[in-house]
Parts: sequence; C-alpha cells; structure tokens
Amino acid sequence: MSETDLQQLHAVVHGRVQGVGFRDATIRRAQALGLTGWVRNLPDRTVETVAVGDRPTLEQFISFLHEGPWAARVQRVNAEWHAAADTFTDFSMR
Repeated sequence: MSETDLQQLHAVVHGRVQGVGFRDATIRRAQALGLTGWVRNLPDRTVETVAVGDRPTLEQFISFLHEGPWAARVQRVNAEWHAAADTFTDFSMR
C-alpha cells in the first residue's frame, strides 16, 4: 500500500466512554488492525482518536468505536475523514 492510499480518521466518541477501559480497548483494536495514531480522554468526558490506515481497515475501526468495550455506552461518534497528513510509528495513548 502506498502512502497515497492512506486515510486519516479523526473521531470523537460521546457517551459513557471514560473510566470503562475505552482507551485501552481502542489501542488493542487499532494495533490488531495494524493502524497507527493515538487516543486520549478529553475534559468534556469524551474520547478523541486519530487513526491512519487504508479506508477498509479504518471502517472496521470506526465500527468498533460505535460499540466500545462491554462497559461503555456509546451515544454517538463524530468522525472526519482526511487524506493522511500525519505519520505515526505506532498507536498510543496521549
């Protein structure tokens, strides 16, 4: 896959998504899918993530974001798609 095939997903997940292992589960899923990027909690109790990969793989990732780990209660996911502008070496927590 060339770098021109890479997409970048920026998503903010709303609901009961902090204190339920959402970031750890997101990292595990992203790593299993071979994505790079990051995830972090925001002060408004949402979770923000940026992921880079091919579009079909990112679609799998966003499906996970709509579900989250078992204790999460996702209300909505605001997502923006871009051509990959950032490069990351792994998927980590910020």
